[in-house]
Amino acid sequence: HPSRWDYGYTGGNADGGLTGLADKRVGIIGTGATAVQCVPHLGRSAKELYVFQRTPSAIGVRDDRPTDQAWAQSLKPGWQRERMDNFTAVISGEPFEQDLVQDGWTGLLGEILLAPRRQPQPVTSMDEALKVIEQADYRKMEEIRARVDAVVEDETTAAALKPWYKAFCKRPCFHDEYLDTFNRPNVHLVDTKGQGVERITENAVVVDGKPYELDCLIYASGFEVGTDYARRMGFEVYGRDGISLSERWRDGVKTLHGFYSRGFPNCFLIVTVQAGQSANFPHIIDEQSQHIAYVIKEARKRKARSLEPTLAAENAWVDEVVRAALGRQTYLAECTPGYYNNEGVFDPIAARNSQYWRGPMAFLRLLDKWRKEGDMEGLELSYDPAMESARSTG
Repeated sequence: HPSRWDYGYTGGNADGGLTGLADKRVGIIGTGATAVQCVPHLGRSAKELYVFQRTPSAIGVRDDRPTDQAWAQSLKPGWQRERMDNFTAVISGEPFEQDLVQDGWTGLLGEILLAPRRQPQPVTSMDEALKVIEQADYRKMEEIRARVDAVVEDETTAAALKPWYKAFCKRPCFHDEYLDTFNRPNVHLVDTKGQGVERITENAVVVDGKPYELDCLIYASGFEVGTDYARRMGFEVYGRDGISLSERWRDGVKTLHGFYSRGFPNCFLIVTVQAGQSANFPHIIDEQSQHIAYVIKEARKRKARSLEPTLAAENAWVDEVVRAALGRQTYLAECTPGYYNNEGVFDPIAARNSQYWRGPMAFLRLLDKWRKEGDMEGLELSYDPAMESARSTG
């Protein structure tokens, strides 16, 4: 029979109000990037809104405003590429002449990571640099916590909404209405103090033994990170001798640069696992697409029939990914549970299934160097028998 929770889109109006929720008690589980965008709309529209929080997000200023048309028309061709490259460089702590984007991401991450370069006296050791970064991190998070006090009127609610962790522990969020929403009399923060909800019944969400009766429940509890590739893609990939990608990756992902896996010739992957990752996801996808196009072009130029990574190259890259991931374990161990630290539980497979933690710019430089060398190092190319015979005879 239909569940009490089977409410789909219940109607709206031109100004974005969710009119179908006007007489509903609505609950939303999660306070991450998705919920931060949903809560202001729900708070305006629902009769009652209950926000179930495990740990709070860090909410920075978003400050969206209309683009000045005269400025937009003054931009020269290639400005999109320039801004993409600049954004990723700034949030990676790379030196830059100018922050072309100047948004919350570059203001938060750029200021923290570049702190050692901005000291009055030169920073001469890695330990000293890490100490300076930690101090800059604390100052930025203090600004975010102070904003909560400045916006949220109820002291208990404000205290629960303050993020007490380092800036890189969770994905930072930016919004100009989320915190204000908790000043509405119909909006209630249910702080689970890190435990999450206890259970869900037919008509309520239970936290610490107390049921909160609802008419509509929204799950904003995050997307899957680190689960099986086939599960997330919705289909399985089969390689040589009928082996599946899930089976080959049973003990952890195995790739070269995140693009290809041994035993799966001509199979190109665009993933963040074992590859660079940026807050500007389309930028990395664009870079990965260009790299794959280069590899295919070079393989065709060489008249190759198929390509795949050598086992040695694949193993070497997996080892490099794991080394970079383990370097973050001390930092992540001090974070509240989340998908960055595998819910607070160290797992060697999770380290293998992570992104390339030396950063997106380091990853892009690595690919650029690989292309410039031009010998397709680490890839094994195969040819048609006739072509192979011609190659061997000169």
